[in-house]
Amino acid sequence: MSDRIFGVFGILLAFAYAMAALAIEESFLSDAVGPKAFPLILAAILGLSSLAIILKPDAEPRWPALGRLAEIAAAVIVMIAYAQLLPEAGFVIATAFAAGYLAWRLGSRPLEAVATGVGTSVGIYVIFHLVLGLSLARGPWGF
Repeated sequence: MSDRIFGVFGILLAFAYAMAALAIEESFLSDAVGPKAFPLILAAILGLSSLAIILKPDAEPRWPALGRLAEIAAAVIVMIAYAQLLPEAGFVIATAFAAGYLAWRLGSRPLEAVATGVGTSVGIYVIFHLVLGLSLARGPWGF
């Protein structure tokens, strides 16, 4: 039953995603494919995958205990806070906190989690910003 609910949710999400993609305004300078193609392909894949889940669901899952569900909810809250904090604190600081917390909840000791958060944050910053030249959110200290 829960797979079918998830499948229906996926189809609704695919429909909404496709509608948003169709609302994209095309420039007169766009290429032959246009900016709508990739989002529409993703919506189609999501819709077909969700339909497959509805038509052939797995056996009823064993849900985690309430404590584990609370940890999952806390991780979701951390990711939402990360998205909100990113423009204010910058990529390096926000990513260090989010990655450190998630590493801690995945079983690292606190000191290891801090090292993982900082290492992940700095490593991604070096690769994406310094090496590849991509723009990342700047914090109050310019990185």
